[in-house]
Amino acid sequence: MIETKNIDRFFPVAGREPFQALKDISIVIPDRSLTMLRGKSGSGKTTLLNILGALDAPSGGQVIFDGQDITKLSDKQREKLRREKIGFIFQSVSLIPMMTVYENVEFSLRLSDYKGDRKKRVEECLHLVGLGKRMQHMPQELSGGEQQRVAIARAIAHRPQVIFADEPTAELDTATSLSVMKMFQDLVQAQGITIVMTTHDTGLMDAGDIVYQLEDGALIDVEKRKAFAENEGKEE
Repeated sequence: MIETKNIDRFFPVAGREPFQALKDISIVIPDRSLTMLRGKSGSGKTTLLNILGALDAPSGGQVIFDGQDITKLSDKQREKLRREKIGFIFQSVSLIPMMTVYENVEFSLRLSDYKGDRKKRVEECLHLVGLGKRMQHMPQELSGGEQQRVAIARAIAHRPQVIFADEPTAELDTATSLSVMKMFQDLVQAQGITIVMTTHDTGLMDAGDIVYQLEDGALIDVEKRKAFAENEGKEE
């Protein structure tokens, strides 16, 4: 699905040498996997996620997305890629407060110019995340975990190939975090969606198929869940 080749990212710093946030990052994100980017604050995981999701461009290297080098795309082409093939979930769910749960998800379909039956798709996604009976509620009437479920429904509604989630469980309690991770696993297995997420929570590592660990902008370790590694070997 996605491969990076020798990704570097520099940020300008007034009066000093540019800060290197990413250093020669080469990773592979298989199709239909739950891949985690693990690291402390400042490790570079969010910077890498933004580059993978075409929200930012690397200073050097390549990002191959579904066979296409997206570093060579124009801003308009990158925006089209994000709108049609990518879904995003952020730490702050950012639901529109004056819209109902249903309207928040339906609005995302309008933004992506979804061609199918919007009503059917919204209801399908909200049932999928366990909120079929809360469609007409306002965001402020929901718990933090329920709001994150709406954000997940919103992200998957237009049938993206991949979802990028930046610290999606950071503001949730342990039980709710585990519930969200179980939902991610179900989406990968049942819906065939590829999910890439950042986290610093070591308690969630077992949920990932692949865990890339970053430190000071460099890749220092990679772990593959045994069952996933065995299946990957069989496919090869």
